[in-house]
Amino acid sequence: MSSLRLSAGEVYYELSGPEQGPQVVLVHGLATPSFIWDSTVPALVAAGFRVLRFDLYGRGRTSKPRIRYDLQLFLGQLRELLAALQISRPIRLVGLSMGGAIATAFTAEGSHEIASLSLISPAGLSQKIPLKLRLVQLPRFGDALFRLIGKSALVGGLRRNFHKPARYAGFRQKFLRQTADRGFLPAILSTLRHTNLFDLGDAYRTVGAQQMPVQLIWGVEDQIVPFANSERMQALIPRLELFPVPEAGHIAHYECPDIVNPRLVRFLEGVPVTES
Repeated sequence: MSSLRLSAGEVYYELSGPEQGPQVVLVHGLATPSFIWDSTVPALVAAGFRVLRFDLYGRGRTSKPRIRYDLQLFLGQLRELLAALQISRPIRLVGLSMGGAIATAFTAEGSHEIASLSLISPAGLSQKIPLKLRLVQLPRFGDALFRLIGKSALVGGLRRNFHKPARYAGFRQKFLRQTADRGFLPAILSTLRHTNLFDLGDAYRTVGAQQMPVQLIWGVEDQIVPFANSERMQALIPRLELFPVPEAGHIAHYECPDIVNPRLVRFLEGVPVTES
């Protein structure tokens, strides 16, 4: 991976595929950095796409500054990264979980031309908030609680991303690498407190009023963001193309790449070419 310095710190990114290929940008979720796209990138590159993946602030190898981790921070990071890499042509934006919320808000704000939006188990709609999350959001008590149980809760909950454990061991090993950085847990806690993960209906509604193609990929057995939310998403974005993935959990593209990758590629290949 390469790196460059943006306003809040060093950002690690990877650009793959033919330079003149249609541009795809991948945005990962709350806690797992850009290795989550390890099976996705080769499939997109093989199909002729130019692919950008990167680590959000506080994750992976990117800087973990002591700042407020809110939606505006991540939107600003994406805007700055595209500008620094001189990516001005329309992009095919793909977001997972919290990355889906970021991608939707980025599309809704209209700061960059979006050719299409693909969402994988996206956050941003209301759901039952777990008790532990409500507790860590409390001042002082939440700080102490997260210092005590934060890492064990995150690592212990990794298996819930999967419906079947076949790919879990390798995923866990990759995830653990970032937890040695002292800035990782504070970044996650700040994100849980300050990033809106449950009330972005207005952004989805704004996207629903736009004309670009929208794809929704969702593991039917998702234990993190319930598959039932796909019905609300369809109401907000009536034209979206829904692809339910049976026998898959929250990270369906990682758990079932042989099923998801062809469908993602087919959707992106069908996006009208508007490149300059």
